[in-house]
Amino acid sequence: MIDYSTANDDTLWELAKQGDSNAEERLIINYKKLVIVYSRTYYLIGGETEDLIQEGMLGILDAIRGYSPSGDASFKTYVDHCIKNRILSAVRAAGRQKHTPLNESISIESLQFGEIQTGLNRCIRDPEDMLISRERIEEITAGRDLSRFEAGVLKLFLEGLSYIEIGEYLGKSVKSVDNAVQRIRKKLSRYL
Repeated sequence: MIDYSTANDDTLWELAKQGDSNAEERLIINYKKLVIVYSRTYYLIGGETEDLIQEGMLGILDAIRGYSPSGDASFKTYVDHCIKNRILSAVRAAGRQKHTPLNESISIESLQFGEIQTGLNRCIRDPEDMLISRERIEEITAGRDLSRFEAGVLKLFLEGLSYIEIGEYLGKSVKSVDNAVQRIRKKLSRYL
């Protein structure tokens, strides 16, 4: 029987590569402190240190799966590199703020149908919430800064028409309708 706590990294890696989950777990335990140290030296915009620790832990798994003893680096050097790369990639991605517009937008559909999101992205539709949501949209849009075109798009959208159908009805392109919906979401988000 193998004593995982005293086995060296190369032995643990060999066992993990063969599917030994105990060896993989031991490697993760051995390098968790390194992950924590690296995670504390970086700042993740819109995130927490725990998010960086998760990324670093995934770096350990990347190292276990991607390491090749035929290379010039030891497993320790390789796992160190994988942890740093994973954490730095997360920091860079957060800094780009690529998905900010998506994360800050609101769903007109959820307002329209009174949907309550649950853990597995299933929606529960409550008739009372649907009615309240519809009234709230009418209240918000009444007298607000929606253009005549945007108000028309919103009305047709809430009636269930697709972008193509709205475009045909209003004599506009699908792209114009999509742009109007994006502007509407942005304007409505100020009041919600």
